[in-house]
Amino acid sequence: MSFDWWTLGLQTVNVLVLLWILSHFLFRPVSEIIAQRQAAATDELSHARAARAEAEAALVEAQARDAAVAARRGELLFGAQTEAESAKRQMLEEARKEVAKLRTEAQAEAQRRHAEAQRALQNEAADLAVDIAGRLLERLPKATRTAGFIDGLAQAVAELPEQTRDGLASEAPVPVRAAQELSAEETALLKSRLAGVLGREIELTVTADPSLIAGLELDAPHAVVRNHFRADLDRIRQELLRHD
Repeated sequence: MSFDWWTLGLQTVNVLVLLWILSHFLFRPVSEIIAQRQAAATDELSHARAARAEAEAALVEAQARDAAVAARRGELLFGAQTEAESAKRQMLEEARKEVAKLRTEAQAEAQRRHAEAQRALQNEAADLAVDIAGRLLERLPKATRTAGFIDGLAQAVAELPEQTRDGLASEAPVPVRAAQELSAEETALLKSRLAGVLGREIELTVTADPSLIAGLELDAPHAVVRNHFRADLDRIRQELLRHD
């Protein structure tokens, strides 16, 4: 076998030419394309990383907002619960006060009604006692219903102030009420006793008034002097009511 150096040289030249052609027309554009692709990929990767960072930041911000919203919601719920509890306590306190007020008013009303009923019973008891006493006194003999009261009436007139007695002395006539019609002797005795305490003779106008039960009453514009059982019973009634 023989070796052809010319053929080898030509093939070597062809290979070199091919390599030069490939390096100028294939490898360089491809390298540039690869470089561009690599730059674009790097740029996209940078953008992706930036977008990821922004997304992570947005996520953190969203989580922070969610946490803030949750915290605010908790604060609002706690505030609402606190306010509701406060309103509930206030309503209960107001209800207790209202119940206490109503209870106090009811007790006061019950006491007032009890006092009114007690006063009514006292009045009825006093009226009954006076009525019984009056009925018993009405059994007195008629002869004692006026004559025995003349001196007492004169004594009561004598105890009046001097100016009042002078006014009575100037009356003409002096009005007198009696439990029954006075006899002539009783009228004369009454005039005599009154003249003695007034210092002058006086005229009398005597009117019968059975409601006095027994006794006399001088009823003049200047003074009213009572000396009869009706006045005594009225005083007893007032004393009974005052004592009760």
